[in-house]
Amino acid sequence: MRNFKNSIFYVLVTGGFSVMIYLILSQGKLLESGRQIISVNSNKSQWAEFLSSMQHNLQHPLAILLAQIITIIIVARFFGWVFRKIGQPTVIGEIIAGIVLGPSLLGMYFPEFSNVLFPVASLGNLQFLSQIGLILFMFVIGMELDLKVLKNKANEALVISHASIIIPFALGIGLAYFVYYRFAPASVEFLSFSLFLGIAMSITAFPVLARIVQERGIHKTRIGTIVITCAATDDITAWCILAAVIAIVKAGSFVSSLYIIGLAMAYVAIMIFVVKPFLKRIGDLYSTKSKLNKPVVAIFFLTLIMSAYATEVIGIHALFGAFMTGAIMPDIAKFRAIFINKVEDVSVILLLPLFFVFTGLRTQIGLINDPYLWKITGFIILVAVAGKFFGSAIAAKFVGQSWKDSLTIGALMNTRGLMELVVLNIGFDLGVLTSEIFTMMVIMALVTTFMTGPALDLINYVFKSKDAFMEHEIQNGNKYKILISFGNNEKGKSLLRLAHSLTQKQKENSSITAMHLSLSDEMHAYNLEEQERKRFTPILEESKALQQEITTIFKATVDIETDIADMANQGDYDLLLVGLGKSIFEGTLLGKVLGFTTRIINPDRLIDKFTGKEGLFENSPFDERTRQIISKSKMPLGVLIDKDLQQVRNVFVPLFFPEDTFLMDYCQKLIYNSNSKISVLDSNSIIGNHFVLESAFNSLEDKYPDHISLLQDRIMKREFLAKQDLMIISLESWKNLVDSQSVWLTNVPSVLILKP
Repeated sequence: MRNFKNSIFYVLVTGGFSVMIYLILSQGKLLESGRQIISVNSNKSQWAEFLSSMQHNLQHPLAILLAQIITIIIVARFFGWVFRKIGQPTVIGEIIAGIVLGPSLLGMYFPEFSNVLFPVASLGNLQFLSQIGLILFMFVIGMELDLKVLKNKANEALVISHASIIIPFALGIGLAYFVYYRFAPASVEFLSFSLFLGIAMSITAFPVLARIVQERGIHKTRIGTIVITCAATDDITAWCILAAVIAIVKAGSFVSSLYIIGLAMAYVAIMIFVVKPFLKRIGDLYSTKSKLNKPVVAIFFLTLIMSAYATEVIGIHALFGAFMTGAIMPDIAKFRAIFINKVEDVSVILLLPLFFVFTGLRTQIGLINDPYLWKITGFIILVAVAGKFFGSAIAAKFVGQSWKDSLTIGALMNTRGLMELVVLNIGFDLGVLTSEIFTMMVIMALVTTFMTGPALDLINYVFKSKDAFMEHEIQNGNKYKILISFGNNEKGKSLLRLAHSLTQKQKENSSITAMHLSLSDEMHAYNLEEQERKRFTPILEESKALQQEITTIFKATVDIETDIADMANQGDYDLLLVGLGKSIFEGTLLGKVLGFTTRIINPDRLIDKFTGKEGLFENSPFDERTRQIISKSKMPLGVLIDKDLQQVRNVFVPLFFPEDTFLMDYCQKLIYNSNSKISVLDSNSIIGNHFVLESAFNSLEDKYPDHISLLQDRIMKREFLAKQDLMIISLESWKNLVDSQSVWLTNVPSVLILKP
């Protein structure tokens, strides 16, 4: 009755007021008499009016900007993904994406489309939005700097860092002497041109370097600490020099620039001695709060904007102010994590690619159109590598580093990446660099960043060394070694319990290593220890409860599944245990087995189905990551479908093929180490027909008659399965079981799928 009344009220109100609106509009039409009202597009058909309206909407500045952002993000993410897959920093792919969308490729081969997507009138909006992204990004870079590290390693790092600046700076000025007459803008003095080439040669990309160090697993080593400290010192010093160079260029002479430099020094003093204590006091007051309120967040963001505004007005660029604000943020991991999370995704994913494309629009590879210009470009690259790579390496060797470590430091410090583009764009905006020299320097930035990974690989090959995090593992000799790789803590604890059940009575002859890998673009140098502690504390607590010693590995990577397999292969492990990710079968019978309740389809798996890339099986019940780990692993592998595995007392082992014989080895380990009771299902009566399998089963039955039994019933009852802690099955048997759509699958306990 109530619903009926509501319906009547709805009809009366909407209908009555609609009639009233119509009457008012009809009477209002009469008021137009005597006025000279011209109907827009009155001579056009309705379809023509619609098309005209659509064309006008498409040409609106906001529509153009949104279309640019959509295109840029898609292309940048694609190229970033491609370069990440080949082991290069994502930033290289994003820079390449910018060049592809610029006049070097899109503008050259599809000029009409380029003019529609990037009309000259729209570039101003793109530039300002990209500058906002850079300001936010430099704020994050400042926060990523761990200034405490500078105090601990300041002596060696200061020598190496400043040598890695002054040597390429001097070589850059020397280069300017030879190319000034041909490539400098006509109205630019030699001082300005040479200073900008010098600082462009001296810059190091701290964020790219930090991620490479993490990905190589050397961030905890002595060399890793030194190079991070060198990069941090280099970043701070280079930005201070850049501020001075900008001041000199804008003032026109060194003497005139002293006023700007004086104001900049006053600004830095205020930030350090006034603003920093103020922000620290706020941080101390709110460090115990579970959540920061909006007024507090507003204070920090207002400080960022005011700082950037101040440095822009002074004449040393807004980016320096953003960098400075990040560097003086309260030294509280919680605060920095909150602001990085708030800022980074917007700046890195949305706004920073706009800067790459804007740089690409300025980069015209077509200008380098004769052998002489390519010769100059090669000479610029040679000077850049000689100054930064060898300058850093020689300085590191002088302070007592080995040749291997010295060359490693040189290769890492030679990484330029995004920071180089920032400097080049500032120089281009100030009119110090021409399009030709700008393009040459962008190519140099790409080459020096791209060469970092191969250079490190070559150094390791020449000195016949392996990554530091593998050394302690290889020393374990003939022990039975298990590597567990976990993504979340609950799966990690279940994997640890399982590994413990296989080794607990053989601790002297076995070892367990727990490994967690994170994507490098989700990790930051300033709180690596905090992230590692957070990941491993629950695992270490579980190991204490089990009285099981474990070794831990924490590493950043750009390709998790490949690194898991590589680490297991290189470490010569006897068993790799991983948890199962989500698959395309969520919401199906198999989805219920795996514990999934949603019907979300994994896109990678779905793409494989449409493209014909079937993976390991035609109907693989695994997600893309698990399938890649299976295909790349060369040692025995166990995939755990975890249903809150707490103990391994009752174990169910179905046998479908004679090749399942290897499962008897794991049954023996569980019986010996955990007193497990094994129930074997002889599905196809293969035990009696296969000599090796029959011998293995009879041996266990003779040795442990109370711990192993044979089942004949192919349909497992729910009551039986409810009493089991774990089901162990081979990879091929699991596929067969899933394909058969066995009705008892929905009731199985945790499942360990083993590949021999």
